[in-house]
Amino acid sequence: MNYSFRKATTLEIPQIWGIIQQAIVRRKNDGSQQWQDGYPNETVIRHDIENGIGYVLTDNDTIVGYAAILFNDEPAYEQLKGTWLTNGDFAVVHRVAISDDYLGKGLAQKVFLFTEDLAILNNIFSIKVDTNFDNIPMLKILEKLGYTYCGEVTFRGGIRKAFEKKLTIL
Repeated sequence: MNYSFRKATTLEIPQIWGIIQQAIVRRKNDGSQQWQDGYPNETVIRHDIENGIGYVLTDNDTIVGYAAILFNDEPAYEQLKGTWLTNGDFAVVHRVAISDDYLGKGLAQKVFLFTEDLAILNNIFSIKVDTNFDNIPMLKILEKLGYTYCGEVTFRGGIRKAFEKKLTIL
C-alpha cells in the first residue's frame, strides 16, 4: 500500500461524500448519535475544500479517507470546560472518515499521524480534537495515539469530549 495525504480538490467531492456517507451509517450502526443530524453534509465538505482545509488519504490514486485540518480556528475550543495542555498555536482535526473498503487497516490512525507531520511542518506542536462521548472507535484511537482528555466543549449544541496531544520533534 502506498498511502499519501494531500489537500482535496472539488472534483473529488463525490468520492469524499461517498466515504462520509459510509461513516454516517457506521456511526448509526454502532449506536452513536454522532453525525446523525444532517451534519456533516456535502455543503460542509465543499466548504472545507474551497477553504483549503479538506484533506484526503489516498492509496495510490484511490481516495480512502478524509479529514478537515484547521489551524488555530475552532471557536468552540475557547469555551472548554476543563484545561487544555497548551495555549499556543494548534491544529484541529475534524470529520475523519475512512472508506468501508479500507476499514481495519489503521488508516484513521494514519490520518492523525499525517496530521501531526503537517502540524510540525507548520511549526505547530499541538493537535486538538473533539468527539462524541459514544464514538468508541475514535475514543480508542485517541487513547492509542497518546491524546490527553482535557474536558468538554459544546459543538453544534452537543457536549463533546475534547482531547489534545503535544507534539515533539524527534
